[in-house]
Amino acid sequence: MTNSMNNVNFVQELVHKNFTPVLEKVIDQYQVWFEVQQGDVHHLLSVLKTNGWKQLSYLSAIDWPEENKFELVYIVMNWDKPVHIQIRTKIDRENPVMDSILPIFPGAKYYERECHEFFGVKFPGNPDFEKQLILENWDDIPPLRKDFDPQAYSDRKFPSREYTETYVVTNGEPSKQVKRAARKSRSESLRTKGGQVK
Repeated sequence: MTNSMNNVNFVQELVHKNFTPVLEKVIDQYQVWFEVQQGDVHHLLSVLKTNGWKQLSYLSAIDWPEENKFELVYIVMNWDKPVHIQIRTKIDRENPVMDSILPIFPGAKYYERECHEFFGVKFPGNPDFEKQLILENWDDIPPLRKDFDPQAYSDRKFPSREYTETYVVTNGEPSKQVKRAARKSRSESLRTKGGQVK
């Protein structure tokens, strides 16, 4: 294993030799991220995998509605040069499509399914990306999009309940609230004598 900052420098040289990142940032001695054009993601991931970044640790998206974009985030790890690399790219939010990375990282199958389910990103090349993974019988826009309204969904899907201000869950047992209030009152009266603190 080599010095961590040397590993970050190695990653930067490797990326700059083959690509021109839109943005990049060294987070610390173990993490660095690069934003690249959508068309460069597959080639960059292939280059990184060939150079030892063989573990895809994460794939998800960030919703940027004000930019009308989704930002896809891929995180890869190299166990010999312990640096996590984030590869980011922005794609159109109205028609979110990104070719699957299954040929590079077969384990991406479920990450892509989850990203499709929660953000609506399509991954052609992954034959299962549209199969439901977590959200059974979901019938609304993907729930991690910022324009999803959980209150409206809840109001539409579940009966409304009225709660009194004194509503207490007792699970069939007598409420302990009365005993707690009496203990608190007794405790306060013991700490004070005639309104004076002991």
